[in-house]
Amino acid sequence: GGCRHRCCPGRNNACWALGARRARCYCDSYCERTGDCCQDYHAACRRAAVGCTVGPWGPWSSCSSPCGVGSKDRSRQVTVPPRHGGEPCPDLKQRRGCLGDDPACGAAK
Repeated sequence: GGCRHRCCPGRNNACWALGARRARCYCDSYCERTGDCCQDYHAACRRAAVGCTVGPWGPWSSCSSPCGVGSKDRSRQVTVPPRHGGEPCPDLKQRRGCLGDDPACGAAK
């Protein structure tokens, strides 16, 4: 058994093999935290690991509400997806609150 051709990113309980004494061991990147990696995990999986790379944040959108409380969004794209148990991607979207300040708001009051 072992991790050869069986490396998985993140936490994946289906990503296992039979290790020493026919005990189940894991080939997902989470096994490093739980300490239940197969003996060949580092050689088979980490050597080939490629972590996620993301591009820069795009601009914030305009406020969803022209007058009063609303929200703005921005996003970024994955430029290199994670492979072979590499670091997963960080958040690709952000949202924050805003106050719409359209000049017509004052006229409506």
